[in-house]
Amino acid sequence: MLDTTRPDDVAGVRRLARDGLLAGSAAAARPPDLARLRGGVYSVAWPLVFTRITKPLEHRRRHADCARGLEWLRPDCLDRFHDDVEAVVEHTLRRATGPIENLEGWLTTRLNPATVDAHRRRRGEIGALQRPRLPAWLAEELGGDPWLCDLAVQILVWVGVPATAGAELWPLDGWAARRAEVTGEPAAGRDPLDDNVARVLAAMRTRPQWHAEHVERPLGHKQAPVAPMPAELPALELVASHELADARLASLAEQALRAIETRLDRGEAAVTAVAAVVRTVFGEHAPSGGDDWVAAALADRTRLDGIVATVLTILDR
Repeated sequence: MLDTTRPDDVAGVRRLARDGLLAGSAAAARPPDLARLRGGVYSVAWPLVFTRITKPLEHRRRHADCARGLEWLRPDCLDRFHDDVEAVVEHTLRRATGPIENLEGWLTTRLNPATVDAHRRRRGEIGALQRPRLPAWLAEELGGDPWLCDLAVQILVWVGVPATAGAELWPLDGWAARRAEVTGEPAAGRDPLDDNVARVLAAMRTRPQWHAEHVERPLGHKQAPVAPMPAELPALELVASHELADARLASLAEQALRAIETRLDRGEAAVTAVAAVVRTVFGEHAPSGGDDWVAAALADRTRLDGIVATVLTILDR
């Protein structure tokens, strides 16, 4: 169970909040009393955090399962949820200095400031830029190229988040879709990304101290990528091939939805946006003969209209 606080702990927190004594009591409390105060605030805060921060975020990330409830959250999503709740608790015990009649209402106004500040603080503690922006000198080193400049910001964001890219250092699949969105060019797979990342990192290394502090140092806090099995050992298939194919298609679908949403936000017609992205994403990665199926589906206006309707329903457009 997430909430093991006794009802009187929550009632005590509410009473202190109404009297304007919550922050002061926390500052003066002995460890056992402070633990009870933290537990009481946690009990009030966690449903608000899940409803107003975690659930909308998981919907945006296309994690429909995680948005269903706490018990469905994936491990990394659950860690993020707990970090957010802890941030709100800490913020409350420092900032609740005046009388608060409606604790839930007050907490609701503090959710975003508390979690954003905590997120930036965690980034700063490991050397990552708290607000990743493109330095003017780096834009000049990259020749002002829109995609390379965008990729540089993506790298600065990535080094400061705890997530990993499996056995790889960089999330190249996601960046490949991002490249197609920024450049408007058909997705070219992962091959150009290696050169793009190498070029951006070379530009960053022209200022060695900056690169060491804001790229290498935060990267060192990530969990090391899992080493692949030696080539001479037979692969151990823990998941059926069709399940791997389904997972790959689900990943491509998420990338396609993000790309379509970007095009729609730019004012592009739904039919044009959907057809272009589906042709690029699924035609590029389709199994043998699959690209013929994609072409046939897009050429059939009835089937295309059905695909468009489904996409717009998923995107709530």
